[in-house]
Amino acid sequence: MSTVPQQHHLAVDAQSLRESLDAHSRYLAGRSGGRRLNLTYADLANCSLEGLDLRDADLTGARLSGATLARSNLSRAILFGADLREADMRHVNLKRADLRGACMRGANLAGAELAGCDLREGRIALQDKLDGFRILRHEHRPGELNYAVLSGANLAGAQMSGAVAMSSDFTDANLTGAILTGAKLMRAVLDGADLTGADLGGADLTGASMKRAVLNGVNLNQARLDDCDLTGVLRAPPPIFYIDDRSLTEVVAEHEAFCDSGGTKGATLKMAEVDFRPMRTLKRRRLSGLTAPNSIFFGLDMEGTQFQGADLSGCDFRGANLREADLRGARFTGAQLARADLRGAKMGPLALGENRFVRTDFSRASLRGADLRGASAPRARFLEAEMDGARIAGCDLAGAELEI
Repeated sequence: MSTVPQQHHLAVDAQSLRESLDAHSRYLAGRSGGRRLNLTYADLANCSLEGLDLRDADLTGARLSGATLARSNLSRAILFGADLREADMRHVNLKRADLRGACMRGANLAGAELAGCDLREGRIALQDKLDGFRILRHEHRPGELNYAVLSGANLAGAQMSGAVAMSSDFTDANLTGAILTGAKLMRAVLDGADLTGADLGGADLTGASMKRAVLNGVNLNQARLDDCDLTGVLRAPPPIFYIDDRSLTEVVAEHEAFCDSGGTKGATLKMAEVDFRPMRTLKRRRLSGLTAPNSIFFGLDMEGTQFQGADLSGCDFRGANLREADLRGARFTGAQLARADLRGAKMGPLALGENRFVRTDFSRASLRGADLRGASAPRARFLEAEMDGARIAGCDLAGAELEI
């Protein structure tokens, strides 16, 4: 693995940078005087570009080491061969950006949007030490992500074949459909990452941690998995899930009949470690009082479903749709809800009678990147819950036990 190329970088003064950024804003808005931002091989080390709209900008070979780019929009930008070592890129938008040959060693990309970006090998032009720019030699260099933080990042469909990401943190990242053939992922942390449909053919995952990773439809042909921790990985669901020789569909229907009849018909479902994925959807089903700890609801559509008073502790709700669901009084202790959609969900206390109620409990649950906008969660418990990247704008948290 070669080092970052010693290319001649051009210093950019503050005034020139402001003028260039203003011209780019005009360019994006289609106003007169607009000009696409071109900072190829510019020296922007430790520069603050936080929260800026830099769509389509050309930053080929730019030195951005230590720069602050948090929450900036760099979608479709060209960062070919750029030096982004230790840059602050939290929640940056790099959708479909060209990052071939870019060096992001130690960069913080937590919660970043990298869907469809290109991190493959780049052919980097290097200044000849003796003949200057008259003669350029070229060097092949893969995109480097060593020691980078990509927890909760969206890398769906990213082109990362041959990428080097040793000891990088991909916790709860979305890597669905990503191309990681031949990638160097030694000692990388992929705990809880969604690798559905990803191609890891020939990748080196020696010493990697993949606890609770989703490996549905993953190609691991010729991948190295020596000392790789695969504890609790989620593979493809069974075609049909049976409970005491009866299909899950029948058992759920009985539980729903019990709810609808006030207990005069049907029977309640009380069973741990049930895989609900074969049902494909539980949208608007009536499952109040369900007892199904440590069960799997991964990616299911449960919009408007009634789970009042249910015991769902330790369950896997990652990526699930729980919009407008009634979760009052439900128990989610230790549950996995990373990237779950909880917009408009009811998560307040459930009344049991006069002056008696039970609170919704998310203690020790993981809500990384979950969407709680517009939800109602008064008096809910979030003790020791992981809330990194969770969106809570407009969520009613009056009286909630929330550690901030």
